[in-house]
Amino acid sequence: MAVNTQDSTCLPLQETIIHNNKTARAIEFLILALLVSMLVYRVGSLNNEDHYLLWLLIFMCELWFTFIWILIICIKWDQISTKTYPDRLLKRVNETEFPAVDIFVTTADPILEPCIITMNTVLSLMAVDYEPHKLALYLSDDACSPVTFYALVETTKFAKLWVPFCKEYNIQVRAPFRYFGSKSNLLEDKSLQFQQDWKRMKNEYGNLYNKIKIADQRSFKCDLNSDFADFCDVNGANHPAIIKVISERTDLPSVIYISREKNPKHHHHYKAGAMNVLTRVSGVMTNAPLMLNVDCDMYANNPQVFLHAMCMVFGYKNDQDCGFVQFPQAFYDGLKDDPFGNQFANYYVRALNFL
Repeated sequence: MAVNTQDSTCLPLQETIIHNNKTARAIEFLILALLVSMLVYRVGSLNNEDHYLLWLLIFMCELWFTFIWILIICIKWDQISTKTYPDRLLKRVNETEFPAVDIFVTTADPILEPCIITMNTVLSLMAVDYEPHKLALYLSDDACSPVTFYALVETTKFAKLWVPFCKEYNIQVRAPFRYFGSKSNLLEDKSLQFQQDWKRMKNEYGNLYNKIKIADQRSFKCDLNSDFADFCDVNGANHPAIIKVISERTDLPSVIYISREKNPKHHHHYKAGAMNVLTRVSGVMTNAPLMLNVDCDMYANNPQVFLHAMCMVFGYKNDQDCGFVQFPQAFYDGLKDDPFGNQFANYYVRALNFL
């Protein structure tokens, strides 16, 4: 799959940037010396027969702390980051050569994980800058909820309008609830056509939001002749597998709904079990060489996210040099004291690159 794109005649698609951290290393050496000195002192104190057990306990705790600290320092010692160049990729590799990608979105509870959030994740992934016929989106619903299935059907209909709108006007935030929630996206210097399309799209998204909200509050009738026949009197903890192909188009990614079989006599292994089913089903239906796994509340905040990943795939000489690419999470609408640690995003990237 990968091609040699790092010869001397062309610029690399991705490069590793080494950061200067001599000051940090000097501080770490100083701390290490203090920790070793403290351990030596504790060893000498073990001769105290009156408090031998107490000193031994303190020594073991401090020894364990030093060991954990050294492991953390090993991660931070070589601080590097990886920079990718999607513009070079598009000039060097024809889009027809891009590999297919199977997208896995997992959800387990339409109450704890509201459908509208899940559908925004779906829309952001369907609208990425990538060949749509090479993408297949699989939604795993562990709750076997007809509401989730209904929301996915309606979202796929809305995607026929949303995806062309995003690509025509190069929208950067392609999750509607974030895009329309921002006051800076409708600028006065935009064309009249954009203003009209923006208002129309916001109304369409409002209709989708209301449909999902109403569906979440009502019960679905058991009609054996409808698309919801498989959900009639279904028990979320004991039911056969449900697989429905919602959309197969060339101008949009394929969309497949999956609710795996559950039996109280067999442990379902939570998300790991759902991922196993997704890989087996996708292996039969689309069998893409690459897979993208996201949670239901992880929308793509960069439309070129797939191109950045392809820079890693095509940027190495051998396929075996790159097998896993991870994007750190960035939480939106964070609290003032930042309990989720958004300020550590850069450190997290560097730590992963080191590993």
